Amino acid sequence: MANGHGKKPEDFKKQMEDNFKVAPGEHTHVKKVIGVVSGKGGVGKSLVTGLAACAMNKKGFKTAIMDADITGPSIPKMFGIGKANYADETGLLPASSDGGIKIMSLNMLVENETDPVIWRGPVIAGIVKQFWSDVNWGDVDYMFVDMPPGTGDVPLTVFQSLPVDGIIVVSTPQELVGMIVEKAINMAEMMKVPVIGIVENMSYLNCPHCGKPISVFGESGIEKYAASKGIDVLGRIPIDPEIAGLCDNGKAEDIEGEYLDSLVYVLEGMLQAE
Repeated sequence: MANGHGKKPEDFKKQMEDNFKVAPGEHTHVKKVIGVVSGKGGVGKSLVTGLAACAMNKKGFKTAIMDADITGPSIPKMFGIGKANYADETGLLPASSDGGIKIMSLNMLVENETDPVIWRGPVIAGIVKQFWSDVNWGDVDYMFVDMPPGTGDVPLTVFQSLPVDGIIVVSTPQELVGMIVEKAINMAEMMKVPVIGIVENMSYLNCPHCGKPISVFGESGIEKYAASKGIDVLGRIPIDPEIAGLCDNGKAEDIEGEYLDSLVYVLEGMLQAE
């Protein structure tokens, strides 16, 4: 039913949703924005973000990472990026990894990387908006947004303010994590953001003697769960000291492996479908 001004209720709903959108900077042209989410911390969300960005970058796409995990940023360390003057007369500039991935994180801007960020939710959400509106990202094919865990202020801000094309959900084999993952998926559905697929981290450990995979956390039920939600499992990353060591030493781009080949295939299809 329309009101006196000829607008229907759904028109007002769309207008309210549009009011939350934040325009990118004039020098920013991003084709696809991909959120990387989890229902809880400690599952390897930043690792998946970094590996996905590296994989697409190696395919020749212009790739960027926005570190929206403001209170627990780890992306700069993974890529060996420290504090510097990331700005010019046009505004904030992202750093560039050795391989050419553009990166912006609060840890690059604070005096000491170990300084705690003791801010309330709205302030943190405001920083995320500024990373979109005030940073000159240039031309980017895929921007990966490393979001904090849970379904609070920052994930909500990203979903409402940025033109998110889809999310990657990160999980581990524990049954408890699966329950919490569903919260993240349900939030995405409520926000009408497509779920691209699930990536399982810490999926297995290759035996150092025989090479056979060991299910450290028990047999994973990720395939059954994903099928029940109509979602694909697009990658499994093992527990591997070499991966951890390379990340700790700022060498994430040196990680070798075909863990995310299925994810890469799906992401490539998103651009080709345009």
